[in-house]
Amino acid sequence: MADVPGQVPQEITEALREEIDGLTSTDRAAVLLLLLGEQEAANIIKYMDPKEVQRIGAAMVSAAELSQEAVNYVLDEFVATLKGQSSLGLGTSDYVEDVLKRALGEDKAASVMGRILPGQSSKGLDILNWMDARAITDMVRNEHPQVIAIILSVVEYEVAADVLSFLPPAIRPEILQRVAALETVQPAAMQELESIMKKQFSNNSSARSSSVGGVKQAAKIMNFAKVDMETQVMKGLLELDEDVAMQVQDNMFTFENLVDVDNRAIQTIMRHVEQDLLMTALKGASEFVKEKFFDNMSSRARVMFIDDMEAKGPLRISDVEEAQKNIMRTARKLSDAGELVLAGRGDDFV
Repeated sequence: MADVPGQVPQEITEALREEIDGLTSTDRAAVLLLLLGEQEAANIIKYMDPKEVQRIGAAMVSAAELSQEAVNYVLDEFVATLKGQSSLGLGTSDYVEDVLKRALGEDKAASVMGRILPGQSSKGLDILNWMDARAITDMVRNEHPQVIAIILSVVEYEVAADVLSFLPPAIRPEILQRVAALETVQPAAMQELESIMKKQFSNNSSARSSSVGGVKQAAKIMNFAKVDMETQVMKGLLELDEDVAMQVQDNMFTFENLVDVDNRAIQTIMRHVEQDLLMTALKGASEFVKEKFFDNMSSRARVMFIDDMEAKGPLRISDVEEAQKNIMRTARKLSDAGELVLAGRGDDFV
């Protein structure tokens, strides 16, 4: 393989060297296109002739068989090439940064710039956005649950839910408990975490506290989990910390989310909650949620319900929130029993 300008910041094992040596320039280009994402890759491919499209397309399919280390190496090689070209007169770091922003977007560009220039602002964990759930799982599988919790707190909720599903069932409740308990991560903890990332991506470390995690983050992860996994994790969390489990449940699928469920589910909920409780809950709800319930009442019942609700007068916010939480707990029990489906969950439908 020809040398490239700059230094590729990755140790080369014999197995990796063998894999890299088998890559053509087309294979390398295919890896970069896959990392760019669909829209950006399409913008480049449209300028290729049919034969080039055929070759790059075949290479992109084959790239799925590459190891994560090989993909990392190709990216590092690309970064090193840019660094070398910049030093040869293509311009200052601003030139490289502008090129990367146009190609990758601001977030990914910041991550790559952090690897090109010392001191360039970059969150070490931004690189997680380049990885799929299985790759992240492979990276953290043997790490401390606290490290895993921090990582799940900074990736997209859907990805976090998938990572959780790939981890052993026995440790899932503890990890979610730790996600819920997170608020800020101190520099020492971030340095420990970023040292793990350095092994994979040679990122610069960041020595500042970061706001991650919390009950709402844990709840959003659970919202994207499959029902069977959610049941298992929440049961385990309840045994670990009942208070945290209840807080997570209260934030998982909120009263406002009921606007997205179907009318049959709304009617089921209305049959299982006291009318007075529903009035209190709707007093503090958005107009969209109110209309969702009103649309499932007869004209006469709707008029009477609204009159009675307005007759209640001003209510304390705490009373309204408590009423909404009670209704949502009832809704979850009905959902677990299969009597209704709460939208926004990570379920598959046919």
